[in-house]
Amino acid sequence: MDPTQTRTLGKSGVKVTQLGLGGASYGSLFHQVPEEDAVAAIHAAWDEGVRFFDTAPWYGRGLSELRTGSGLRYRPRDEFILSTKIGRWLKAQIPGSGTDLGPWKAPTKFDVVFDYTYDGLMRAYEQSQLRLGLPFYDVAVIHDLDDGYHQPPAKLQAYFDQLATSGYKAVEELKAYGYIKAIGAGVNYLGHIPRFLEIIDLDFFLIAMPYTLLRQEILDTEFPACVERGIGFVIGAPYQSGILAAGSKGASNADYAPPSLALITQVEAIEAVCARHDVPLMAAAIQFTLGHPSVASVIPGARSANHVKRTAEAFRHPIPADFWAELKHERLLREDAPVPA
Repeated sequence: MDPTQTRTLGKSGVKVTQLGLGGASYGSLFHQVPEEDAVAAIHAAWDEGVRFFDTAPWYGRGLSELRTGSGLRYRPRDEFILSTKIGRWLKAQIPGSGTDLGPWKAPTKFDVVFDYTYDGLMRAYEQSQLRLGLPFYDVAVIHDLDDGYHQPPAKLQAYFDQLATSGYKAVEELKAYGYIKAIGAGVNYLGHIPRFLEIIDLDFFLIAMPYTLLRQEILDTEFPACVERGIGFVIGAPYQSGILAAGSKGASNADYAPPSLALITQVEAIEAVCARHDVPLMAAAIQFTLGHPSVASVIPGARSANHVKRTAEAFRHPIPADFWAELKHERLLREDAPVPA
């Protein structure tokens, strides 16, 4: 696959490179990342032809956006697409508050405020502009409106109500006035896409975890419902937060936690098929997601320039059709899962 090839982002008309760069890792997710390594990763992605960059206020509590702006600020602004998130804004941490800063290592010391109201989304938009040091960004993604962050269910419902009665006006205005070119929502779990479809007109969903080489249940109803409406997808965390990059024998997470024995066994079986076809596991994981015709881009993270180069090599690695056929024959991949041509 060619990292520089572009695809259209859902209904938006925005063209993004089919390989992008996600900003969570260089925001010091689980590992402290020096500033120079983070900026070097962004520069390396540029050198590989990547022109789609995704970050968020949550990543490193502002750190990722600061670094993304540093890495891109002097690039020609009309040559790349920049995405960040709305739904949180940041405020200075009270000294001695003892706020848990995880999962970030040495983040900036700001507290997070969830806010899906009109004023909250506008405030998040403006704060991101300042951290990025750029007059505008292209894509806004409604972030982490799910039960992984908001419990009990009544609390999650209250935030969806904020979006439905107030916040949606902000994203519609931002797009109507040309401040953003595309609107998306991040999805980490099954069952949330239908709730968004009821209340807001989106261009795409950013899918992290439910659609990978290890999981395809989202093909049952949620992806088809989006395709019917012309809604596209961006795939985040294609390595299932690590295990599909490190492999079954590596010290890595799956779904941001230690992997279960069943998941390790599943990865071992996929690795056996990879070995028979001389296909690196990373290559299979990252290329699989782009087999779906509505997926515009996949945006793995990186902590260094070397990580970016490894991903680019995996992205370009040729994969024979027989490889995908064997995965399906061995029931390691759904029969109806679309695969790269």
